[in-house]
Amino acid sequence: MELAHSLLLNEEALAQITEAKRPVFIFEWLRFLNKVLVAANKVDVKEQQKKLVDQLTDLISSSPGPPTCKLLAKNLATLYSIGDTFTVFQTLDKCNEIVKSKDDTPAYLPTKLAAVACIGAFYEKMGRMLGSSFPETVSNLLKALKSAESQGRSEVLLSLQKVLNGLGGAAASCHRDIYKNARSGLTDRSMAVRCAVAKCLLELQKESVFMWTTELENLATLCFKGLEGSNYAVRVAVSKLLGTVMATALTPKHAAVMRQNVKRATLDEVLELMATGFLRGGSGFLRSGGEMLKGGGSVNREVRVGVTQAYVVFVTTLRGQWLERNFAIFLTHVLELVSHPRATQSHVEAVYSRRCVSFILRATVGSLLGEKAQIAAAKEICQAIAKQMKAVESVMNDANNDNKSGAADVSASQHVMVCALQELGSLVQSLSATASPLLQEPSIGLLETVTSVLLHPSMAARLGAAWCLRCVAVALPYQLTPLVDRCAECINNLKTSPEAVTGYSFAMAALLGSVHQCPLGISHSKGKMVVSIAEDLLRTASQNSRLSLQRTQAGWLLLGALMSLGPSVVRYHLPKMLLLWRNVFPRSLKELEAEKARGDSFTWQVTLEGRAGALCAMRSFVAHCPELLTDDVIRRIMTPIECAMLMLSHIPSVIKAYGAQLKASAAMVRLRLYDILALLPPKTYEGSFNALLRELVAEFTLTDNSSNTTTSLLRSLCHYDDSVLLGSWLQETDHKSIEDQLQPNSASGSGALEHDPSSIYLRIPVGEAVPGPLPLGVSVIDASVALFGVVFPHVSFKHRLQMLDHFAECIKQAKGVRQQAVQINIFTAVLSALKGLAENKSTLGPDEVRKSALALVMGVLDNPNPILRCAAGEALGRMAQVVGEATFIARMAQHSFDKLKSARDVVSRTGHSLALGCLHRYVGGIGSGQHLKTSVSILLALAQDGTSPEVQTWALHSLALIVDSSGPMYRGYVEPTLSLVLTLLLTVPPSHTEVHQCLGRCLGALITTVGPELQGNGASTSTIRSSCLVGCAIMQDHSDSLAQAAAISCLQQLHMFAPRHVNLSSLVPSLCVHLCSSHLLLRRAAVACLRQLAQREATEVCAYAMTLSQSTRSKESSGIDAGAVGQLEATRDEDGEKKDEMDDEIMFTGTGDDEKSKPCVAPRWATRVFASECLCRIILLCENTDDTHFDLAKARAMKQKNPKCDLLVLHLSDLIRMAFMAATDHSNQLRMAGLQALEDIIKEFASVPEPEFPGHVILEQYQANVGAALRPAFSQDTPSDITAKACQVCSTWIGSGVVSDLNDLRRVHNLLVSSLDKMQSGKGSLSQLYSESASTMEKLAVLKAWAEVYIVAMKTQKEAETKPVKPVKSKEDDDDFGAVDELPPDSLITLVQPELPILSRLWLAALKDYALLTLPSEFASQLPSEGGAFYTPETIDSARLHYRTSWAPILHAVVLWLNSTGFTIAYEPAVPSGQKNQTGTILNQTSGSSTKTLQEINTDRLHLIFGISIEFLCSPRPENPLEHVTSCLKALSTLLDSPCAIAYIGEDRMLMVELFNVLHRLLLTCGPPSVQRQVTMVVQQTIRAAQDHLQGLVKKAHEEDDVAEEDSLTALGEGGKSGGLIPGRSIVFAALELLMFILVRHLPQLNPKVTDSPSHFLQKTSPFAEESAQLVAVTVSILADLPSLCSPTGSMTVLPTILYLITGVLRETAVKSTDNLMTLPASAALQGIKTIITSPLAKSDQIHKQWKNLICSSLASILEYSKPDESTSSTDEVSMLTAIALFLLSASNEVVGISSLQNGCIERFRSALNSSDPWVQQRCYQLLLSVFQQPDRALSTPYIHALAPLVVEKLKAVENQKPINNAELQAVQEGIKVLEILVNLGEEQNRPQLLVLLVPTLISYLLSEQTYSSAPTASKSLHELALHDLMRIGPLYPSAFKAVMGAVPELKSKLEAAIRASQASSQAKAAAQQVKPALQTAPTIKLKTSFF
Repeated sequence: MELAHSLLLNEEALAQITEAKRPVFIFEWLRFLNKVLVAANKVDVKEQQKKLVDQLTDLISSSPGPPTCKLLAKNLATLYSIGDTFTVFQTLDKCNEIVKSKDDTPAYLPTKLAAVACIGAFYEKMGRMLGSSFPETVSNLLKALKSAESQGRSEVLLSLQKVLNGLGGAAASCHRDIYKNARSGLTDRSMAVRCAVAKCLLELQKESVFMWTTELENLATLCFKGLEGSNYAVRVAVSKLLGTVMATALTPKHAAVMRQNVKRATLDEVLELMATGFLRGGSGFLRSGGEMLKGGGSVNREVRVGVTQAYVVFVTTLRGQWLERNFAIFLTHVLELVSHPRATQSHVEAVYSRRCVSFILRATVGSLLGEKAQIAAAKEICQAIAKQMKAVESVMNDANNDNKSGAADVSASQHVMVCALQELGSLVQSLSATASPLLQEPSIGLLETVTSVLLHPSMAARLGAAWCLRCVAVALPYQLTPLVDRCAECINNLKTSPEAVTGYSFAMAALLGSVHQCPLGISHSKGKMVVSIAEDLLRTASQNSRLSLQRTQAGWLLLGALMSLGPSVVRYHLPKMLLLWRNVFPRSLKELEAEKARGDSFTWQVTLEGRAGALCAMRSFVAHCPELLTDDVIRRIMTPIECAMLMLSHIPSVIKAYGAQLKASAAMVRLRLYDILALLPPKTYEGSFNALLRELVAEFTLTDNSSNTTTSLLRSLCHYDDSVLLGSWLQETDHKSIEDQLQPNSASGSGALEHDPSSIYLRIPVGEAVPGPLPLGVSVIDASVALFGVVFPHVSFKHRLQMLDHFAECIKQAKGVRQQAVQINIFTAVLSALKGLAENKSTLGPDEVRKSALALVMGVLDNPNPILRCAAGEALGRMAQVVGEATFIARMAQHSFDKLKSARDVVSRTGHSLALGCLHRYVGGIGSGQHLKTSVSILLALAQDGTSPEVQTWALHSLALIVDSSGPMYRGYVEPTLSLVLTLLLTVPPSHTEVHQCLGRCLGALITTVGPELQGNGASTSTIRSSCLVGCAIMQDHSDSLAQAAAISCLQQLHMFAPRHVNLSSLVPSLCVHLCSSHLLLRRAAVACLRQLAQREATEVCAYAMTLSQSTRSKESSGIDAGAVGQLEATRDEDGEKKDEMDDEIMFTGTGDDEKSKPCVAPRWATRVFASECLCRIILLCENTDDTHFDLAKARAMKQKNPKCDLLVLHLSDLIRMAFMAATDHSNQLRMAGLQALEDIIKEFASVPEPEFPGHVILEQYQANVGAALRPAFSQDTPSDITAKACQVCSTWIGSGVVSDLNDLRRVHNLLVSSLDKMQSGKGSLSQLYSESASTMEKLAVLKAWAEVYIVAMKTQKEAETKPVKPVKSKEDDDDFGAVDELPPDSLITLVQPELPILSRLWLAALKDYALLTLPSEFASQLPSEGGAFYTPETIDSARLHYRTSWAPILHAVVLWLNSTGFTIAYEPAVPSGQKNQTGTILNQTSGSSTKTLQEINTDRLHLIFGISIEFLCSPRPENPLEHVTSCLKALSTLLDSPCAIAYIGEDRMLMVELFNVLHRLLLTCGPPSVQRQVTMVVQQTIRAAQDHLQGLVKKAHEEDDVAEEDSLTALGEGGKSGGLIPGRSIVFAALELLMFILVRHLPQLNPKVTDSPSHFLQKTSPFAEESAQLVAVTVSILADLPSLCSPTGSMTVLPTILYLITGVLRETAVKSTDNLMTLPASAALQGIKTIITSPLAKSDQIHKQWKNLICSSLASILEYSKPDESTSSTDEVSMLTAIALFLLSASNEVVGISSLQNGCIERFRSALNSSDPWVQQRCYQLLLSVFQQPDRALSTPYIHALAPLVVEKLKAVENQKPINNAELQAVQEGIKVLEILVNLGEEQNRPQLLVLLVPTLISYLLSEQTYSSAPTASKSLHELALHDLMRIGPLYPSAFKAVMGAVPELKSKLEAAIRASQASSQAKAAAQQVKPALQTAPTIKLKTSFF
């Protein structure tokens, strides 16, 4: 392939490759040329032009395939437009010659097509340059058009389109000819030709005025004819032509009008013309209106659907502003369409017309108008409804005239009403809260208008009005409760009007159905109200026969709707419901029999409707309240259901007796019964299977049904991937709602509310705007098929066989159309059954069952109906799946192989090829591996059958299924399959779009099969890869959008496996263009692909998308921009931030005035919410990437360096502005998003300093904005969720510490105060509007916010107390930047203080509620029956969630409050007066709180706090934020500071054990260092509490009973006399477990298991992190405290472990550091050792021996660890020596005196003295000093004897090696101190000998006068030091000193010289000082004075 990449075609390479590969090679060269020509140098191109032209023109006659033709033509045209144009006419003539040629053989066709394509491309590219030659060319093409076959015709037409495009107005002379010749093609039998004609005429109308003037009517008629029998592509193309021409006729282009003086069409004329098509279809020319009414015959549906699309094109072309101005006229016209008798000839037709009109309105009003214009449109619709309603009312009041026309008007008006109400509902719902002006404006009276329709005589209109009200409630949830109340009132007041009863009950049901879409819900009391109304209706139904039917239906409808409120409401009414259900049906068989004889037609109708209603309510119950379906409830429901099943068998006789008008009611009963049975487990009704199956089978085999109704489920039961065969991809176009009408099954797409009123309250199916249940006849069959699938797997094999045989018999009996219908139903049922078997993992049954099923299926594989063939293939695959036996599969496969080898007809070849694909799909590669080779070879052969595109499609589809399911097993067949796919892509005409779509599927499957191999560089791999890329390129250029979508998904796969080989620079811009495609599937594919690309290469994708949006600033691209942003934004890092910033700005503020640069609709609320969410996302991403985004000084510096660089902090004002705009908008969703953004901004920027004003933060300047953004959220009518969010933002803002001005702080604080007042007074007007849980949410949010503020206030106060007080002088200094702004630290607490008495009560009440709500379900009976302080018993489930989010800060605040008041306040937690007044203490409801003492109240409070904390910490849910864990731990830690809590926990040993166990578990599951730190704090405090408690007890025993402390400790401490600690009951054991866990997590080497394992090798840990070091230090200090809780024997149980851990920590953390500081853990370990050695336990007699042994062992361990050893050179000797010294100083002599230990200690000191590190020497001297001074001489003497000589020796050596730095000097100084102490310790008579050691050494440090001045500083200091010491020692021991000095004269002289020099220098200095007193230095003077 690489050889193809050259400017000229590499003919040598081409000659060498095989014939089959040449087309691919040529195509690849043309692709390369296409890219390179545009970029190449013009001079190079001109040099090679002649040769290139020859090569390209030669290719024309080499019969190239369609894609090659297209590229070839494009390249030739580009070449001429870049290079010289001398030979262009020559080439053009050559092409014309080929077109004229008489050769009509198929072989010559490709050459002709190539020439035609070249002509088109030339004119398109060069246009008027070729002007002179065009008449001849056009006439040539028109001649060719007449004689060509379909592919030729479509190519010629497309070529003509390009000629027209290139020439523009210059071709006017040929316009009429082209029009005359082309127009007949609109009714061509080839659909591709029709599409081409439409495109050609669309181009033509741009310049030819006659088309939209004189020819306008004819053209319209032509278009209508062209729509007859059309397919989807034709409808899209023709409707585009029709719509555009009509729009042009109305607003012609000015230039064209100027040229010819023409009469313009008026709007009425244009609309009249369009209406003709809609109402009459394509038959006949226009007649007068009267004739039209008389003419019979139905409208052609394809025409109606096409014209519907044309209406949309018409309005879209005229743009939104036109629609705004002319909406009233347009609306009237569109609504007239649906009221026209011809549009509503039958009910189904009427529904179809309604759907079309709704589609027109939705597609225009919904997408072209901005929010303001939509509100105006809604007003117009309102007026239209009111006008219709007036007309209806006048007819109704005129009833006595009983005029026929009036009745006709009413029935026509119902359809107008439905369309208008649906559009109104959709508008309001899409506007959401923005629609509130509509409701508030009395002149419109929207609600009055809509509710007036509830009394319309037609049920469809009433349901439409109910639906519209449901939309209003969803859009504006605050309307829900008033609307429900209003309906209830009207039902009660207008009980006597049948219309009112049904209308208002529909509305009420619809409103109840909308509750699940309103998060704030509806008050619980409404449920009770609904039940009482429904009961009343059912009870009074029999009182008035005129109303019986309506009341019965309404009653049951309301009960069904009630069920949709879910278990929390229904639970309370279930017993009543069960009773009602039982009473509707006869109690026994006898009653059932007796019933038949009674009644008349009317009573039976009421009875049947009542039972259908009851079953419907049951179904709703089962669907919405699965939690309530206990076995008992199911048993009680089954009684009426079984009765209903029995009744089914009696109904036929009843219908016979009382007339056919009962049929519909009977069908309704069956439908409801099937529906509920399908939801219940089949086991519950297995006793009735036989009777039930008889009914089901009779239902769908149409036994008692004379019409040929077919089910609508067949498509959905076939596999989704088969959509290309079924054409069901139409379900996924923008026109789905109208295209459904054209599907072949019964009443397809005729869904409407009146078919099943219960759907008004059910959830809307995904993808539907309005629920559209199908007509009853179809619904019953659908339900029977679905239930058959549920029951079949549970039926015995015998019955299965009978049914399958019966099916075959039914098919045989039926004839013609009926046979088709029966087959479709039976096949759907069989598929449903097989699917059920597969889901239940059960088998089909024994051989005879299989045979029967197989015969049934095989018989249909060659049915002429493609849907049936498809179903048969699917059934075969499913059957293979459930049988799962190799022989069976082999038999089926073989049967299809044989058929395919012999059959020649299309039908059986397609059916059996699909059968092979389905077998592989369901059995998988392994199960069908042995048939793979045969299947592939047969299908590859079929795929090459060029005569039948249908066979190719099915074969390729099956091949794709096989490739997909075989996985790696297919690898061997990849190359042949791939080459076939490429060949077909290059040869199959583009008009066979299905073939191309299947080729795309195959290519995608092949890419997946090769998979990651595609990255390889081997020859075969790169060939496969380039073939795949070529295949993708061909499909990307295809005209069909589904083929393009397939190409995109193939490229997406390729990008996943071989990302380097996918060229993003061309792919991304094309994807962005597709985002604006008119095809839904193409948009989806583009979005999916962009998303994947963005996850991997976000930066590049952004860059390419940006280049596109910069290069095309068309209207479309700015739409693209916003779409692409959404995609990429989610995954990108900070590289493309600014782009989003700008886009968000546009989305927020764009008003769409400038039509050319922006989309003409201002962003609606949903877009703005999206923009706001993007903002938050960007902030989060910036936080994770770079802190420069949050540092203004750094950001400004960066911006100066690189002006292009963009940082978040520079846009802070924009961010605040946008958050403010959003937070104060009309739309509630946008307000929430704005508040969220505001909170994020505060959190992220709170600590960013303001560089210009040190000490201030950047957010301070926005205080007013934040306050203003929050204020509206606290107004009276704000929904609870927004107020709750705003409270959260308030507390974040107050707690952020930004607010520096007390007044600003007050403003925000007042908002919280107001909400607290509102909460106390219980006035919240909203409390009645929403559910009780909404007010729970709001109240808890307020309390949580206050709690957070209080916590921050206490924290600031505490910090202020611990901070040093600022000196007063700061006032003047700081004046520069006004320190006056700084808030006094206690200002926040002063603001909270006044509210604390109320808050603390409410907080405690909330905590009590939370504690009760967290109880497990088995304690539900213990909950207070009237609810808690803030929740009602009915809303308990939803309330739990709100408590779960807010309890933690409240708990922390309560603890802080209790702690600050010292547990001295005793009032009860009362409940706000506005709710129920509830007295009682925290946990148990006793009346009369006076009986409780303060002590008891506090105990209760502590129970509550510890209970909540331990319950939560036991198992924090993963969804709980970490803040909850830290809050809870902080609360415990604060609590344990107070004496009251310490006493409480000290008394309860089990509580401590429990607490430790829970904390241990917490650390196992959630262990960030912050949590561990908090845990250790709590443990430390708890241990202290235990110590205090134990000491108290011991003291008490000592004082009261005079027991010795040791004895009482033995009795009271843990371990008692035996010393055993019981796990689970011992505090010490629990603490040890937890502390051990922390230590081992940070120092794994402490775990013996780790160190013993063979894989472990010892390594020193790297230096600790600060956090870890602190943690380990605290842990060690707690460990050392543990023995004090034990009895002496108990302590011996734990001490070995504790000492092991502490010495281990010392070993691991005593590491040398550069600054010679000891690590925190090491110093803690030393402290711990000291604590243990000096503990009073050492004095205990009971354990003396064990104690001694333990201490010896510990010392031995430390000696062992501190052995000098090369490998562990990093050990810190100082820490180890300190530890040894601790033992020497603290432990008794009998431990330290053991000779081996003593020698070890001496050894360590000796090695330290010999150390080369002066710091080690210095510390060693210091420690020796303390050892030598030890009062116990027995201990110190051996050390003096052993180490003193070494000390002297070391100090003597200094004379020759003077210290060179401060460290060495200090070491010598410490050494001298040691010697001095030895002299001091010596006895008087030995002093001279000792001074002989000291004095000469000191004198040897003195310098002579000569050397002094040049000596280094350290030596000078040593000299001064020695002199000072000598002068001090002389007077101390005068006689001994004199003796020493006398003995050695030179010493004396040296000393005297030094003293003289010193005196001289000090005198000189004194003189100098008198001259310059400033130079004096204190120390020298001091030395002098001390000397004298």
